[in-house]
Amino acid sequence: MCGIIGIAGSKAGRIDRQILARMTDALAHRGPDGDGHWISEDGRAGFGHRRLSIIDLSSAGAQPMISASGRYALTYNGEIYNYRDLRRELETKGHQFNGHSDTEVVVAGFEHWGINETISRCAGMFALAIWDERERTLVLVRDRLGIKPLYYSVVNGTLIFASELRPIVVQRGELPPVSLPALSEYLRLGYVPAPFSIFEGVYKLPAATTLRFRDGHASEPMAYWSIPEVVARGMSRQRPNEEEVLEELDQRLRGIVAEHMISDVPLGAFLSGGIDSSSVTAIMQAVGGGATKTFSIGFHDPGYNEARYAADVAKHLQTEHTELYVSDSDAMAVIPSLPDIYDEPFADISQIPTFLVSKLARHQVTVALSGDGGDELFGGYNRYLFVSDYWKRLTRIPHALRRVAASGLTSASPASWDAAFRALSYVLPPHLQPALPGQKIHKVASVLASSNLYELQSRLVSQWANPETVLVSSDGVALARPAPLVLAPDVPATVEQMAWDMSTYLVDDILTKVDRASMRVGLEARVPLLDHRMVEFAWEIPIAQKFRNRSGKYILRRLLERYVPRELFERPKMGFGIPIDGWLRGPLKGWASDWLSSSNDEFFDRKAISDNWQQHQIGRVNRGGQLWTVLMFDLWLERARQWV
Repeated sequence: MCGIIGIAGSKAGRIDRQILARMTDALAHRGPDGDGHWISEDGRAGFGHRRLSIIDLSSAGAQPMISASGRYALTYNGEIYNYRDLRRELETKGHQFNGHSDTEVVVAGFEHWGINETISRCAGMFALAIWDERERTLVLVRDRLGIKPLYYSVVNGTLIFASELRPIVVQRGELPPVSLPALSEYLRLGYVPAPFSIFEGVYKLPAATTLRFRDGHASEPMAYWSIPEVVARGMSRQRPNEEEVLEELDQRLRGIVAEHMISDVPLGAFLSGGIDSSSVTAIMQAVGGGATKTFSIGFHDPGYNEARYAADVAKHLQTEHTELYVSDSDAMAVIPSLPDIYDEPFADISQIPTFLVSKLARHQVTVALSGDGGDELFGGYNRYLFVSDYWKRLTRIPHALRRVAASGLTSASPASWDAAFRALSYVLPPHLQPALPGQKIHKVASVLASSNLYELQSRLVSQWANPETVLVSSDGVALARPAPLVLAPDVPATVEQMAWDMSTYLVDDILTKVDRASMRVGLEARVPLLDHRMVEFAWEIPIAQKFRNRSGKYILRRLLERYVPRELFERPKMGFGIPIDGWLRGPLKGWASDWLSSSNDEFFDRKAISDNWQQHQIGRVNRGGQLWTVLMFDLWLERARQWV
C-alpha cells in the first residue's frame, strides 16, 4: 500500500526531480516508510513513490522498480494476493528473484507475459503506472473493483497522475477550476463519481480500465473486466443447490481471506458486529491459527452504537478485541481535518467513524481487513426490496398518466401547498397535519414521473435531488451524471440495483472513504469480499439464495451461522454513522451557521441554502445530509486553496 505520482511526455524538457519530490511529499501519509524516484534516460518520464512496507520490508521491495531487461519501470499502489502462485509459475520459466515482494513478481510478469496478460492474471487491489521504454508508452491501470484510486490529467501533451488530487495541483502550481457538473453530482450524491473529479480537466481512471499515453496523446480508458459481463455470465451459471453453494462459499472465502492475511507486518480486522465484518473476522480466526486483533468504535448514543454487538462477537470468537468509545466532542474534533483526509469534497457522514477506527487500529497493526462489499454482493441494503416492490406497483399506472399527475402536483409551488394546508389546519386534526407538505408533495411528484427503475432509485437516494436549485449557475450540471450500466433486459430489479451500486456507489463512496481514512494514518485496508474471484462467484448465486423472508444476505447469514450463533448477529441493519441532524441543531449549530452565512457566493445560492438551514433548525424537516454536502465543500475549498 503506497502513494504514487508521475509525469510523462513533458514538452518543457527534462523532468525536474525536485518537482517529482514535491509531488511525492504530498503523499507522505500514504507511505511513511520511505520514498523513491525514477526518471527515464531521456528525461521525458518520471515516477515517484511513497512506501508503506507490508511485504518484503527490505530494499528489494522498494519502488519505482525496473524490470530485469530495463524495458519496464513500475510504480504501484496496492497488493497482489496471488503473487506467490504467479512467482512459482515464473520460476518454472527461468525467472530469478532478488527478494520476495509482489512488486518484483509483477515486473517479471511484464517481461514474460506482457502488460495485459499479467494484469489479467493478478488478483488484488492496485493502481499501477508502467513505463514501457521500448514503446515509449505510459500505461495506467486500475483494479477491477476500483479499490485503489488513480487520478490523471493531460495538459499540453503532458500527462500527470497521482493517487490523490493534491500532487497534481502541486505540479501545476495553481488550483484548477472547479468543475460545475462535478460539483452538481457531488451535491446530488455526496461524492464525485468517476470518471470526473472536482477539478476541470482532471479525471479518475475508472475501475477495471487501462489508459495508454504516447507522443502526447492519451487513449480513452479501455475496460479489461466488466460488471455487466460478470453479471450476465453469473446469471447463465446459476447454482441451484443451496447446500453446495454454502459449502463452496465457505471454502472460497477461506482461501481468499488466507491470501489477504499474507503480511510481513501485524494485521487485524475492523469489526462492527454486523454480518459482513463478522464473517471476515470469523474466517480470519479460523484460518489464521491465532487470536485475530479486532477493532471497533463505540458511541454513547445507542442509536449509533454498534460496539456492544462487536464486543459480543469478539468474545465468542475469542479475538483480541480493542474498542474505543468516543464522545460527540471527540468525533467533532475530526471535522477540521476532513479536507486533508479525503482530498476531494466528500460528504458521507460515516467518514468520521471510519477515520477514528482506522486511527485506533493503526496503534497496533499496519493491515486491517474489512467487510466492505457484502451489501452490494449479497443484497444487504433494505432499499433493494423496497425500490423493486415500489417500482412494480408504480408501473401498473401508465407512465403518461403518472406524468400528468406529477405535472398537476408541481403546478403549485411548495410554498403554495404549504399555504393550502395551513388554511386547512382549522379542520384537520393535528395528526393529519404533515410537516412541510409542499416539499413532500413535490418529492412524490418526482417519483411518480420516473420513467425507469434507475431514475426512481436515483431520486430516492439523492441528497439534493435537484442540485441546480442551490447552485448560482446550472450550466451543464447534468454533464457528469453517470449513465446506468446496461444489463440484460430480463434480470431482476434487485440485481440491477446491486450492479449499479457496485459500479458507482461502492467505488466512489464506500471504497474512497475506506482508502482515504486508512491511508491518512498509514494503515492498509484490505477487502476480501471484493476479491474479483469472490465477486464472480457471488453473481452465480441465485437471487433466491440472497433474498429470503423479506431480507437480504440469506446465504451469507447461513455461512456466518457456522461460526457465530445467530442471536449475536440477527438484528436490524444500523449502518456506521453519526447523528448529524442533531449536531447541526446543537453543538455544531454556531460553526455551521457561520460557514453557511459567511462563505462566498461563487458557487451557491446562499438564500436557498439559508432557507434549508432555517427549515432544518425549526425541526420540521431533516436537512442534515444536504447541508453537510455544502459544509464539506466549503471546508475543502478553503483548504485546497492553500495547496499552492
